[in-house]
Amino acid sequence: MNISEIKPGERVKDVHFSEDSLSVDLMDGRTISVPLAWYPRLLHADAKQRKNWKISGGGFGIHWPDIDEDLSTEGLLRGAPAPHRAMSNVA
Repeated sequence: MNISEIKPGERVKDVHFSEDSLSVDLMDGRTISVPLAWYPRLLHADAKQRKNWKISGGGFGIHWPDIDEDLSTEGLLRGAPAPHRAMSNVA
């Protein structure tokens, strides 16, 4: 994220889940909702693991320590799903 693009209102206020989506409330009143399927670690986490989140990155990120997942408001606003991890070819 370019420092000139940082908008204070895009800081995380709250995080909540439905059966199939993640929603992040921002300080400016917007809510970002994305499919849980975009984030396999969150999709496969249990309710206790999902509820254990912390604001990170100066307020612009979310960290789930139990599953080692990190998301940013920038990525959520862009609609960026988790990158696919390539399988290593081990002989």
